[in-house]
Amino acid sequence: MFDIINNSNEKVEELDTLEAYMNYVVERLKLEKAIFNFILVDEEEIHRLNKDYRGVDRPTDVITFALEDGDDFQNPEFRTLGDVYICIPVAYRQALMYGHSRIREICFLATHGVLHLLGYDHMDEEEEKVMFSLQEELLKGYEINR
Repeated sequence: MFDIINNSNEKVEELDTLEAYMNYVVERLKLEKAIFNFILVDEEEIHRLNKDYRGVDRPTDVITFALEDGDDFQNPEFRTLGDVYICIPVAYRQALMYGHSRIREICFLATHGVLHLLGYDHMDEEEEKVMFSLQEELLKGYEINR
């Protein structure tokens, strides 16, 4: 179960597609008993989060806050994964820069965030290969291509 909260001050036309795609991801990754959120934000908010929590004084595209990293949120009935913050203006710029659609970029960032919530990372070459392969598999499986 997930929610998509638009705090970006922009009309995000891709919300229905993102929701449908994430339902597909939930099914594929067997996350039916998991709770997580997507919070769509503007550059000011993502900049503040990036600075406050990562010590990086600039906007970014996506930040995740995984709740299962600690023991406080363990529940045998369901998983409480956490929150994925996606900066809509940065996502839109990146879509233009990479030459693909806005929905492809938003779904890519959402997938990337969910995989981080599940413990995937890309700190070394081996981890990156596993995580990025799964990202592409999910996107292509829903026919979200570059």
